[in-house]
Formats: sequence, structure tokens, C-alpha cells
Amino acid sequence: MGPTVAELAARGFRSLAVARNDGEGWRLLGVLPLHDPPREDSAATIAEAGELGLAVKMVTGDRVEIAREVAGEVGLGTQILDADALEQPGAGLAARVEAADGFAQVVPEHKYRIVEALQAAGHIVAMTGDGVNDAPALRRADAGVAVAGATDAARAAADIVLLAPGLSVIVHALRVSREIFRRMTNYAIYRITETIRVVVFVTLAIVAFGYFPVTAKMIVLLALLNDAAILSIAFDNVKASPLPERWQMREVLTIASVLGLVGVVESFSLLLVGQHVFGLDQATVRTLMYLKLSVAGHLTVFVARTRGPFWSVRPATILLVAVVGTQILATAIAVGGFLMTALPWQYAALAWGWALAWFVALDAAKHATYRILAGRRCARLAAAST
Repeated sequence: MGPTVAELAARGFRSLAVARNDGEGWRLLGVLPLHDPPREDSAATIAEAGELGLAVKMVTGDRVEIAREVAGEVGLGTQILDADALEQPGAGLAARVEAADGFAQVVPEHKYRIVEALQAAGHIVAMTGDGVNDAPALRRADAGVAVAGATDAARAAADIVLLAPGLSVIVHALRVSREIFRRMTNYAIYRITETIRVVVFVTLAIVAFGYFPVTAKMIVLLALLNDAAILSIAFDNVKASPLPERWQMREVLTIASVLGLVGVVESFSLLLVGQHVFGLDQATVRTLMYLKLSVAGHLTVFVARTRGPFWSVRPATILLVAVVGTQILATAIAVGGFLMTALPWQYAALAWGWALAWFVALDAAKHATYRILAGRRCARLAAAST
């Protein structure tokens, strides 16, 4: 019967022996093959996970032949290790686990050991399961996921409990989470940039010229209009990263610092033009600077939200409407002289033109900075590999 069972296993079938007791002992009647095919969406789900930079590994208690056949059907690969390979501790265990596409004939202890070995190799590990025997590995994993219909023990051990059947919901959750992460990163870059732009400019202007370039009321108006528009960034269109995301605070601070310092130069140059070229009085210069800071600040959103050129990812309609609407209001406030000296239309046009011109320069500076950072990152990786 052994060759028959092995042949069926190689085709993905489990074998159930059927016997009959005729009074003189048990007599084998035959072997009943049982087939438990993978879900129809399994191959597509695993392919999508691979596109997102995830390495998927199958862990099963079935025979190696069955595991190899099923793994091939869903596109995982056929490098399947049996449990004996996990019984050999040492430095090579992590390498063996990393290289394998799946594991067969495992028990709960082996599942726990697989997760532990991958974590020791520096990986962030997510584990899915539904049974009591999965609970230890679910608890050990960085993200334990109990699938739909899981036992109470698996649910209690997991960090996430799925209510919908299948694993495609995990891929969808990964895409959504990376989009949220990208929006958070964009907001952090924008907020730090604006803080540098306004605080450094106001401070240096006071030191250099001995007066406030904007009043306290103007700063309050800037904050109100800014926050009213920036809330819409939560619904902005973003391009999810093809690889797992991690906070790169050095990169965030570098990009924000470059954008902020360019913004300081932009503001100082307009202040000097307003004073020495057009001979505006201090009150009118303040209104000019208020409008420029408002317009340029909102345009910075479109610079901070992309890694490539600002047009590489189309902004959400709600973001465009929010920015345009608040800047029309800001222009009306400046020209109408609400809580400030009225600004003539020609100088309002100057503020808009100045902000738009520097917006292009700001986007070029951002793009160049990202390329420099990427080059340095590649150089570090090359040095580490050698």
C-alpha cells in the first residue's frame, strides 16, 4: 500500500485505508483518496502578496508530497522541508527556513520554531491559523492572524481576527495600511516643512529688520485656513509602496528641512522685493507676506505628497477643492483688508505668482533630494554586501 499512498500524495490526495472485519481479522479492501483543493483565489492572493514584497510560506501537517503538489498549484514553489529539518538547531536553521517555500508534517512546536527562526533572521513575521495547535505560533508572531471560523484558542492568541473567508482580505488590508502610512508620512513632511518655513522666517525677520513680518492675527488665520484644508489629506490619492514600509525619520527630516529652508529663502526674497523694489510700507508688506505664506503653504502640500514630480500622482478632488477654496478665501481676506491692511490686487497677483514660481523650484529641490538619498542608500547597501 505504501507506493499507492505515495503516488496519491504526489497528486495532492490524502489517503484513507478502508478495511473490513470478517470475523477472522481485518482485511484491507482498498484506499480511498481524499482531495482538499486550495481556494480558487489562493494563487491570485499569493501573487498579490508577492507584489507587495511579502514572502509567503505554507505550513501544514500533511505529507511532503501533498504539500509540494499544493504549493505548486498556488504558485509558492516546491522547496518543501519536512519536520526533520526543523529538529536540527543551530545557525543554519534560519537559513533553511528562509530558503524553504513551505513545511510539511509539522506539529505545533515546529510552527513556533519556524516563526522564531524567521524573527531571529530579522524578519517581521505574520502567521495565520485557525486551530488550537496554531495558538503558540500565533502568539509568537509579530502579527498573529486568526482566519474566519478559527477556534476560540486561536482567536485569543491572535492579534487580528478575520471575519471574511479567505486570505485576500489580508492583501487588501496591506494595501490600505500602506496607503495610510504614506499619507501619514506626507503629512509629517508637510507639517515639519511648514513649521520650519514660518518659525525660522519670522524669527530671522525680527532679528534682521526689527519688526514682525506677520501679526499674531495673521498667524491665527494661517493656522485656521491651513488646518481646514489639510484635513482632506486623509482622503488623498496615494501610491502604495511595493515594499513593506518602515519609518525613515532621517529621510523625513531631511526632505522637510530642505523644503523648509527653501521656503525661508522664498519668503525673505519676497520681503526684500516688497520693501526695496516696490517701496511698500510695513503694514502692506505684512499683508503681502500673509497671503504669500498662505498660498505657498498650501502649494507645499502638493510637493510633500509625492516622491516624484508633483504631477506623478493625481491629487484627490476633495484636496484640490479644499486648497483652492481656502486660498480664494485667504486672497479675499487680504484684498478686503479683514483684520489687516488691504492689499492692492496687483500685489495679490505678485504673491500668487511668487508662490507658484517657487513651487516649481521647491518640487525640483525635493526630487533632487530624494535622488541623493536613494543614491546614498544604494551605496550603503553595496558596501554592506561586500
